[in-house]
Amino acid sequence: MARKKIIAGNWKMNMTPSEAVELVNTLKPLVANDEVDVVFCVPAIDIIPVMEAAKGSNIQVGAENMYFEEKGAYTGEISPAMLTDVGVKYVILGHSERREYFGETNEDINKKMHKAFEHGITPIMCCGETLTQREQGVTMDFIRQQVKVGFLGITAEQAKTAVIAYEPIWAIGTGKTATTEQAQEVCADIRKCIAEIYDEATAEAIRIQYGGSVNAGTAADLFAQADIDGGLVGGAALKPDFGKIVNYK
Repeated sequence: MARKKIIAGNWKMNMTPSEAVELVNTLKPLVANDEVDVVFCVPAIDIIPVMEAAKGSNIQVGAENMYFEEKGAYTGEISPAMLTDVGVKYVILGHSERREYFGETNEDINKKMHKAFEHGITPIMCCGETLTQREQGVTMDFIRQQVKVGFLGITAEQAKTAVIAYEPIWAIGTGKTATTEQAQEVCADIRKCIAEIYDEATAEAIRIQYGGSVNAGTAADLFAQADIDGGLVGGAALKPDFGKIVNYK
């Protein structure tokens, strides 16, 4: 069975609640495509208004982060139960910005993965290398470590439903995009890594996105690749152009 493409917008720290509602109303007709899963991953304060604005459309709502404890003295964090209570289905975990600016480790992300599955939230687990790592030829060593630790203790059944987002750090917000060949090569290697951890069936089922300056011009070529099952889109997800990415065919 062919994997259904998943095209997710990562809004990052953009859009006030009122701006968010306006954006959803603008994008709703433009992203109408039931052949792909369309997910808006939005700041925590925007989740409820975006949920309301997206009602009756094909838009699913995700969070940009989540903590690995159920509740407690963790000022400023968001728990999985808070997300599921309002209908959140997806959560981005381990984005390179979280790793870089907030010191998140592979082990932290693994704890979050377990907690997401426990609550029926689909994780979009990010991985990717820096420009230095690519130039040193250690791209796959680094990414394999992120994937192997991230999925530690996760069952094959759970892994089949997960999403992995490959985002070369050097291509995020820089306007640089990995070539289609580079993106496909790494996504294929990630799939091989999942096959080694689990089996071929799990590797065939898991969806792997490419992220890093995806735009209307590059989407069709990227998403046509055998191992690229959609995109995690940053800046372009905040513009009407996101509709062209979702309807890339």
